[in-house]
Amino acid sequence: MVEHTNPTDTELVSRARGGDNDAFGLLVERHEANVYGLCIKMLRNPEDAEDCLQEVFVKAYKALPSFREEARFSTWIYRIATNACLMRIRKRKLDTVSLDQPLELGEAEIPREVADWTSDPASTVMNEELGGVLTRHINALPANNRIVFVLRDVHGISTEETADILGLSIPAVKSRLHRARLFLRERLAQYYASGGAVA
Repeated sequence: MVEHTNPTDTELVSRARGGDNDAFGLLVERHEANVYGLCIKMLRNPEDAEDCLQEVFVKAYKALPSFREEARFSTWIYRIATNACLMRIRKRKLDTVSLDQPLELGEAEIPREVADWTSDPASTVMNEELGGVLTRHINALPANNRIVFVLRDVHGISTEETADILGLSIPAVKSRLHRARLFLRERLAQYYASGGAVA
């Protein structure tokens, strides 16, 4: 008889609530990459994103008893991550990071990664310069609009789930997404009108 080796999130949550730390560890492994991706796109700093990632899963572990099992675990963990990111943004004014400046890791330097646009079919033809321009303008979005844009257009989460994660109405999500897309469209239009010159 083949043993079931790929339990659902619901099964893992149930086991974790019963004291199975290995089950919670599997939940962390399953979701940490997406949570980190959200944190890095919101906070734009690897150290802050790492700290936030740890904070998110510590909060999730402590809050497991209050988790409503009819909700999706992924939605719930995104909600915790979103709140943690927004709290960090409110606590300090973030400066836009230049994507041309490499990360310094001790003696070594590595180039910064441009935001992952795998959900956008145009990503396959987007060059590095345009990617840098686009990411810089995403960074310039107000935090409330940026988080909606990142969840919907970068992570590909549905409008309904984004609304659930952020505790917003669907029309509010659509409105913020529209404003974010309009802002980015205008900035890219300026970029192309100037012949690709970056101001």
